Amino acid sequence: MSSRRLSIALALLGLAACSRKTVPAAAPSGPPPSYEVRLGHDVFVHYCSTCHGEAGAGDGFNAYNLDPHPRDLSDPAFQKKKTDAELADTIRRGGAGVGLSSLMPPWGRTLSDRQVAEVVLYVRSLEKTAP
Repeated sequence: MSSRRLSIALALLGLAACSRKTVPAAAPSGPPPSYEVRLGHDVFVHYCSTCHGEAGAGDGFNAYNLDPHPRDLSDPAFQKKKTDAELADTIRRGGAGVGLSSLMPPWGRTLSDRQVAEVVLYVRSLEKTAP
């Protein structure tokens, strides 16, 4: 009879382990991103994230193959230094067109003005908060 009690105890422990409640993920702070920011995210992921990374930290798949490495677009100092017009110009003309690395291609013939504006909005949403 003791082996049966042991079997029942182990079965109950197994059931208890399987029925553990999960802790819900923390809700993102602030309002949800606008529709334009979400569209900009999609364009950014398709064209820019290979080098800049999805979060814009300059850590994309190709980043380590490039010299210089892609810029961290989420850096607060960079965000403060560049205007929206400068960011849009860089996206349109590429790095060489604005005196930066020629490794960043120009997207002005690929992306519409609206898409460029949406990417700028997405890049602005990447700014890291101060610790």
